[in-house]
Amino acid sequence: MRTVLTGGTGVIGRAAVASLRRAGHDVAVVTRSPRADRTAAALGVVALRGDVLDRASLRAAFDGAHVVVNLAGRTPVGHSALTPGPWRRQDLLRTQGVANVVHAARAAGVRRLVQEGVSYLYADQGDEWIDERSPLEITTTTEPAAVGESHVQDFGSCSRVGVVLRFGSIVGDDQQTRYWLRAAEAGRRIGLGHPSDWAHVVHTDDLGDAVLAALHAPTGVYNVGAEPVQRHELVQGYADAMGVESTSFMGPVGRWWIGPRYEPLARSLRVCSDHFASQTGWQPQRPKFDAGWLDAALRRCASASR
Repeated sequence: MRTVLTGGTGVIGRAAVASLRRAGHDVAVVTRSPRADRTAAALGVVALRGDVLDRASLRAAFDGAHVVVNLAGRTPVGHSALTPGPWRRQDLLRTQGVANVVHAARAAGVRRLVQEGVSYLYADQGDEWIDERSPLEITTTTEPAAVGESHVQDFGSCSRVGVVLRFGSIVGDDQQTRYWLRAAEAGRRIGLGHPSDWAHVVHTDDLGDAVLAALHAPTGVYNVGAEPVQRHELVQGYADAMGVESTSFMGPVGRWWIGPRYEPLARSLRVCSDHFASQTGWQPQRPKFDAGWLDAALRRCASASR
């Protein structure tokens, strides 16, 4: 099955490429720079020049594809998240970018589209369980992700399938995890929300197989993650990994510094992924958060400090 990915050289993309290739798929990734071309070559897949903000280039890249997986995104990490410019790019990718992918996929005759989504669209539900029928809370900061989902839902029809994967916060071998580890080591406050609230998380080891499983899912929206973890356990895991006694939660100054982007990330999200498992058979290799989730990030931090 010919599968074309946008964002195929990012954290989720690299994992998805590996899983798809192991399953025997003919995989190509859309790239827009020589550096991304080299990454694609290292992954063992064909690079197709294009840009999700250029609809015509996508139409050419998607020609002959049975499946398109849109993972294009650029979530700011660290201090770059405190400035508006990087977020404007991310918001554009989630709105106009998704619209372009959907339009080009439809024009190319693609029958299945898989879109990366986020679980922090859900309203804060405290200790209550959240499934795909739970209410959303759309704000100015979450609206772009919701708009992107709506484009994919419009793609689905009697002859086409549109799947949205609402991933939890990614933890593992990724840049954001390494940033939080270094912050914990430095004694900075890294906790978001209230310590007793819940976080929806997914390990990097489980991203690729989730995308692969989505190729067999009916049209719809699906939560993807491990068991929810209370935020104090998550924060303590980072502290333990760095060998510090503890770290704390952001106070009013930290929340003000981050601005309106803070609120969705601090919601209590006790999200259940059972529906995705029942529809596809997917099960996380890392079903419950523990300090071992951070091992790969720790190794990279140690290597970078040498």
